[in-house]
Amino acid sequence: MMSIRQLKERKKELGFTNEMIAEKSGVPLSTVQKIFCGATKHPRYDTLLALTKALSECNYDLATYVMQEEAAEYSVEYEKQFQEDTNSRWPRQGHYTVQDIRALPDEIRVELIDGVIYDMTAPRLRHQIILLELAVAFRECIKASGSGCKVTIAPRDVRLFGDDRHMEQPDILITCDKSKDLEDYYDGAPELTVEILSPSTRRKDFIIKTRYYEMAGVREYWIVDPAKEKVLVFFFEEDKLPVTYSFDDKIPIRISDGKCVIDFRQIADAL
Repeated sequence: MMSIRQLKERKKELGFTNEMIAEKSGVPLSTVQKIFCGATKHPRYDTLLALTKALSECNYDLATYVMQEEAAEYSVEYEKQFQEDTNSRWPRQGHYTVQDIRALPDEIRVELIDGVIYDMTAPRLRHQIILLELAVAFRECIKASGSGCKVTIAPRDVRLFGDDRHMEQPDILITCDKSKDLEDYYDGAPELTVEILSPSTRRKDFIIKTRYYEMAGVREYWIVDPAKEKVLVFFFEEDKLPVTYSFDDKIPIRISDGKCVIDFRQIADAL
C-alpha cells in the first residue's frame, strides 16, 4: 500500500485531478481533496487501500510512453503576477475558473483543464513549422471536400464542456458547427483537434487531453511527435487505441469519410 507521499507522486506522474481519483477509487471527493492538500494526515486504512488501487491501475496504455516526463503546470511566478495584477486571493490548483484566467495579463498565455491552469510556453521553431504547414494542408483538404468546416490554429480558446473549469487551446482545430464558433472562443467540442508535442507538454497532451477530448465528444484527435517523427491518430467513434503513422505516410482524415488525406512527407520536407 502506498504512503501519502507516494500517492501524491503517483498522482502527479499520471496527471490525474482529485475528481478523476475520486471517480476511479470511489472515495468521496471531499476526502480526496483533504488527503492531497495535507488537511488529513492519517487517513483510514481502507481509504488508503482504495486510493492505492486506483492509482496503481492506469487505464491509459499511452501512460508508459510519457511516464518519465515532467508535468507542465502553472508556475509560482504567475501566481504572484496574478495576485499583483488583480489584488485577489489565488485559489488552489484544481479550483481555477475561466474568470481566473480571463483576469490574467494579456501577455500570459495559459489554458485551463478541469480547474488546473497550465502555462503555455513559447513553442520551438520545429513546432511552429509543423503547425503552419499542417494547418494549411488541413485547410486545403477540408475546403476541397466541400464540408463547410473551418480550420483554425492556436491561440484559439475552446470551452470544451461549456463550463467554467475548461478553456483549452488545441494547436489546430477543425470545427463544423457555426453556432458554437463565437468571437472569443469555440463553445463546445471541435470535430478534430491536433496537439504538437513539446518536452513540457507530453503528459498533458498524451494522457490528460486524450481523456477530456474523448469525454467532450471530439471525434478525432491527432498527436504529432516531432522528436520521434510519429503521428498518433485517435478516432474515438470506432477505435480504442490510436493508429500510429510516420512522417513518411499519407494520413487519412477520418471525419472526412475518406475525402481528405494529409501527405506528411510534404510536412517533413518543410522541416
